[in-house]
Amino acid sequence: MKKLTLAASAALILAACTTNPYTGERQASKTGRNAAIGAAGGAIAGAVIGNNTGGGDAGKGAAIGAAVGALAGGGIGAYQDRQEARLRQELASTGVRVQRDGNNITLIMPGNITFASNQSEIRQDFYSTLNSVSKVLAEYDQTTVLVQGHTDSTGSDSYNDQLSVRRAVAVGNYLNSQGIPAGRIDAQGYGERQPIASNTTEQGKAQNRRVEIQLVPVQG
Repeated sequence: MKKLTLAASAALILAACTTNPYTGERQASKTGRNAAIGAAGGAIAGAVIGNNTGGGDAGKGAAIGAAVGALAGGGIGAYQDRQEARLRQELASTGVRVQRDGNNITLIMPGNITFASNQSEIRQDFYSTLNSVSKVLAEYDQTTVLVQGHTDSTGSDSYNDQLSVRRAVAVGNYLNSQGIPAGRIDAQGYGERQPIASNTTEQGKAQNRRVEIQLVPVQG
């Protein structure tokens, strides 16, 4: 079992590597890392199944499990790679920051393009940006859409909590109006509790007065 599992892992680690065009060094790609993680989990599961079926061929089970796990893990990573590329293409020059963390993609939308201070009505010029987001979400429908509202520190904690919820709901409702199913959307507010800049300047407040949309893959 050890030899088979190690051989499969080694092959997947090599497959997970790409050459950095700037440094010439080999490094792990996002999709490759996901495939390797999937392979590891699949190999363990396959080994257990191989032993429990009475055949005693845990090594064969591990090899099969590694292949299946790699396909699942790599598939999710590749799917998110494509979605990330589409979002960056659609949202170029809009002021929206696209951030990747593992298989999750986060769209960070600051207050200067989303909401005026103390308001939960979407700015008129922000609709076109949300239309672009909706377009990509419709193309890539295997993700949960987590809409998160945030405020600056102006006002009381309780008021800001309510305001952030209204902002998240406003964005979620608009995405729904553009054809994104309500069942995919989860809108939540975090008030002023998660600042990303200082609230001592107007510029910092505009950054904190934001909406983030996190796209999380649906696990089959």
